[in-house]
Order: sequence, then C-alpha cells, then structure tokens
Amino acid sequence: MKPQHFLLAVAALVLYFLSDLFQPFLKAILVALLLVIATSNFHTFIYYKINNRLISSIFVTLFLGAVFFVPLLYFIFSFINYINHIDKQAVVDIYNFSLNFVEALPNDYSFIKDYLLQSLSQINVATMFDKTLSFGAIVGKNSAKFMIDMFLILTFYFFMNLYSKEFSSFIIELIPLNHEESKTLFFESANVMSIVLYSILVTAIFEGLLFGIFIAFFGYDGILYGVLYGFASLIPIIGGAIMWLPIALFEIFSGSISNAVYISLYSIIVISIIADTFIKPMIIKYINKRVVKTPTAVNELLIFFSIIAGLSTIGFWGMIIGPALVTFFISIMQLIKKYNKRVTSN
Repeated sequence: MKPQHFLLAVAALVLYFLSDLFQPFLKAILVALLLVIATSNFHTFIYYKINNRLISSIFVTLFLGAVFFVPLLYFIFSFINYINHIDKQAVVDIYNFSLNFVEALPNDYSFIKDYLLQSLSQINVATMFDKTLSFGAIVGKNSAKFMIDMFLILTFYFFMNLYSKEFSSFIIELIPLNHEESKTLFFESANVMSIVLYSILVTAIFEGLLFGIFIAFFGYDGILYGVLYGFASLIPIIGGAIMWLPIALFEIFSGSISNAVYISLYSIIVISIIADTFIKPMIIKYINKRVVKTPTAVNELLIFFSIIAGLSTIGFWGMIIGPALVTFFISIMQLIKKYNKRVTSN
C-alpha cells in the first residue's frame, strides 16, 4: 500500500469520528463557510480599505448580522408578541362580518355563495384561536434554538474570515489539482454564490423597504411587514401577493375598501411591475458587473428551485445551503468542461 493511500484511509476514518463529534455544529459550520465564500469579495474590499484583518472581520460579521439576522429576530419576537395579544373578540367579529357578507351575496352567485357558506360553517373560531396560541408557543420554543444557531453561525463566520487566508491556502494545497485550477474552482464558486447572496439580500431589502414604508401610512407596523414582504419577495411570481393580498382582504372585511384598492394597486404596479420587473434585473446586472470580480450568468429559475429544495429538505438554512451547493456543482462542471476541451485540443 502506498503511504498516501494509507494516510487517506486514516484521514477518512478520523474525519468520520470528527463529524460525529461535531455533529451538533455541522450545519452552523457549513452555513458559515458558505457565507464566507459568498461574501469573500466584500470582505476583501473592506480589508484593503482598513488594512486590518481583525477589524475587517468584525465589520463584515456585524454587517451580516445587522442586514440578515437582526430583521429575522425582529420578525420572530414581533410574531410571538402579536399572537400573544390577539383579540379573540376581534377574530369573532371578522368571522361574523365574513359570514354576513357572504349571506348578503345575490342568489345569482348561488354556487359560490353555497360553497363559501359551507366553508365558513366548518370553521370553529374557538378551536382556531387555541391552535393559533399553541402555534405561537411552538414558535417561541423553537426561536431559542434558532437564536443559538445564529450566534454559532456568526461566531464561526467571524473566525473563518479572520483566518480565511490561511484556511483557503490550506484547502487549495490539499485539492489534487494544480494551484491555478484550484484557485479557479474557488473563485468561480465564490462569484456565483456572491451573486446569489447579494441578489437575495438586495431584492429582500429593496422590495421590503418599498412595501414597509407604504404600508406604515395605513397604521401597520412598517418594519415588521417590510421584513415579511422582503422574505416573501424571494418567491417568484406569487411572492408579493402572499403579503399584500391578505392585508387587502382584511381592509375589505374592515370596511375600508378604498385602502384595499390603494394597497393592491401600489403592490402590483410599483413593486411587482416597476421594481421587480424593471429595477431588480438592473440591480442584479450591476452586482454581476461591478461587485463580483468575474461576471457570471445566473439562471433565476435554477436559483428559485434550489432555494425551494433547500427550504423543504433542510429548513430555513436551506435557503443558503441549497443555492450554494447547486452553484458549487455548476463550478465543478465548468472545470470539467475546461479539462475536456484541453484533452480534445491535445
């Protein structure tokens, strides 16, 4: 047996036990590593401006926490607080209003009317209210674990950035490729992942701000609904409707039809058509050309399905892990294509 084969076998065995030892932290380490790769260009830019790796690592960690994690914490606490202060009588009043509204529909719409009445008759307000409170308790319980995960991710993210130069050099030397090809694999993956992450953040912040500022004029919590709309905007086509449609229906049931019309028109025209259709592609194009080192063509449909697959398989952190794994696979395929062209030309 060759010495390198023996060492690889021993390394694989040790790696197995290490993975078992660090199993509770593997997801946090993986998410932190992917975030480090995705934000490597940004960290490099800050480092050259400050010329201090410790301060630059602290800065990018605080920036990531402020932009990505603080809104999530605000949403969690606001959601729990909202559920704990739900007015049961208000829910009953909305149910009674809906029932009276449907009963007042003309008989010309008897098919729809009968269907809606049957659906409303199956709703038990008391049971629904109790289930909502139980769901709030579950969210509150899981939020503690979520906050621990976020703390671990930010901690690993900081140290990986702090020692990123030594860590990347060590990994590149381990890869059984020549130095240039290893760097190409890393930088291509970093470029694609940067575009995915920056596009997600810019889209969420931009459209969340547009909706949050507008909805605040109607007495809603602009920060909370802006954060919610930002996450909803990540879902193509129907993302925004998940937020503005229930609010518009609530305004109709509350008797404010004009408010429902204003909210619907603003969401469709300003956000869905102008911002999402015209401004968002321009922002992504700018990121692609100016922010990352090498422009990369990113298929939005592929990103969308990788986000959905990640969320359904892994959970919330799958929103980061899914696209990262897909883009890393694409980078490997691009490198294989280069090898094939080189072999063919020779």
